[in-house]
Amino acid sequence: MSFRLRVLLLVILVAVTATAATAWLTLREASHQFTQSAAVDQAQVDMVTERLTTYGQQHGTWAGVAELVRELRERTGQRIHVVTESGTVLVDTDTEEGRTARPLGSANAVVDPRPTLSLPALDPTAIARTEKAILGYRQEARYAACLSRNGVGVRTTTGSYGLPHFSAATDDLAVRGIEVACRDSSRNGDDSAALARVRRCRMAAPSVVPASPPAAPASSGDSDLAQCLAESFTEGISDVAAVPVRVYLGARGEPAFTLAPRPLLAAAGGVVAVVVLGTLVLSHRALRPIRTLTAAAQRLGRGDLTSRVRPQGDDELAELARTFNRMADSLQRGEERQRRLVADVAHELRTPLANLRGYLEALADGVIAPEPELFASLHEEAVLQQRIVDDLQELALAEAGQLAYHRVTVDLADLLETCRIAHQARAAADGVTLTVHAPDAGPGPDGDRPLLVYADPDRLRQVVGNLIGNALRATPPGGRVALHAERSGTAAVIRVVDTGTGIEPAALPYVFDRFWRGDPARGRRSGGSGLGLAIARQIVTDHGGSIAVASELGKGTTFTIHLPAGGHERAVPMSRATDEELAARQ
Repeated sequence: MSFRLRVLLLVILVAVTATAATAWLTLREASHQFTQSAAVDQAQVDMVTERLTTYGQQHGTWAGVAELVRELRERTGQRIHVVTESGTVLVDTDTEEGRTARPLGSANAVVDPRPTLSLPALDPTAIARTEKAILGYRQEARYAACLSRNGVGVRTTTGSYGLPHFSAATDDLAVRGIEVACRDSSRNGDDSAALARVRRCRMAAPSVVPASPPAAPASSGDSDLAQCLAESFTEGISDVAAVPVRVYLGARGEPAFTLAPRPLLAAAGGVVAVVVLGTLVLSHRALRPIRTLTAAAQRLGRGDLTSRVRPQGDDELAELARTFNRMADSLQRGEERQRRLVADVAHELRTPLANLRGYLEALADGVIAPEPELFASLHEEAVLQQRIVDDLQELALAEAGQLAYHRVTVDLADLLETCRIAHQARAAADGVTLTVHAPDAGPGPDGDRPLLVYADPDRLRQVVGNLIGNALRATPPGGRVALHAERSGTAAVIRVVDTGTGIEPAALPYVFDRFWRGDPARGRRSGGSGLGLAIARQIVTDHGGSIAVASELGKGTTFTIHLPAGGHERAVPMSRATDEELAARQ
């Protein structure tokens, strides 16, 4: 991803993130608090209703409920208003706290602590049992109310017909007398009026029959009787039980919730921190490598070719640093090649030119006689120097990629045979056996396939000829020089193997350097210009191949060339070059 695009995306990301985060957090906080407020209000209403219902059922009266309401006020933080259905206010936390009562809130619920009669069956005794239940609960309710008025806790258990049974919450002897007195007073009361409605239920269902089996559906008369008895029970205990009340929470006009500013401020601060941090990281990440590159370029401009920068990461800045290092490496190598070339050329030409100058001055001064042999020697020396200059020019063109190649499909067996014929006379004169081992097309269908490469035949012959010439110089009489061509996977391999003196192991890394000679004692007349192997390596490299050397002192040397195998057109026959043509290229 480009650096410009990264900056653009980062800015867009920051802007979108800031906007989205602020909006999302605001909406989330508002929605959360709305939901939480509604949930808390309903939960508070349910909790207050449950506590008041339990109080009314356990005490049978609302006496002393103010203390419970104050406790609920502290727990919920809400204004609580409890009023009977007739409009009598039992308790209001506003007036309890000495403040003017505010308008009632909208959250309200009805609390009816009166028990419900649960008769197991409707039989001829149902009315009598209802009367008994009314009398029993009225007595229990008066007893519980007496205990509550005297500050004694009340314990509630479930008795017959699902009705509560009250008792003192403690067995302390100090409240035993109060309990006995309350029990006695609960039996004193006029309950006759409470039974009048029950008697009227006889008229609603005059013919009460034994209970039907559970599977039989209830008749309409039974339903009317059950409803009458339930209503009679509720009416019969209403004057002694805790009456239904309505509970209001909150006050009108009071905000249902307050949007907490702390999360919003934290979100805004987080967005600002992200923007600042992102800007700092971006500027640091972008400017530090640029400053480093600027300093390195300034040092390079002052001539310090060893100046480099350390790439970090994989973005464009890191690639720029690597490109700068490659440029500096190239400049340094070019500078070193230039210095080495100048030094090598000066070294190689100084002595021959000095000799030529000395002879010419001696001829001009008449010190030596102008004989034909002397002129022939001077001419040969000039030709050698011209060859060095030509080789340097050819190597420079090859390294610059400007050396012209005329590629055709070449049969390596044909090429090696051509080179063998060209050097056979010299090999015979030196007493060295020169042989070729290469696959060739046989006369029948079972013959070997020819080994083809797509290359410039003249340049390949120049390379192989150079290797053969070096091998012949290093091989004593009676030795052998063998030319091999073989296939190795998708590569064509050429090997030039000799049984000569070999090369020192320490000298092997320098074999392909300019002006390198295996035997420094040999001069240019016997040892060549020292540029042939450098030119050969460049030609092989330009053909997409490689060249390597392996040698062992006293046993010989092997040069191996790898080239891509395969041809693009029909192989052309090689022309037979003469020794002089090949020698001119070495």
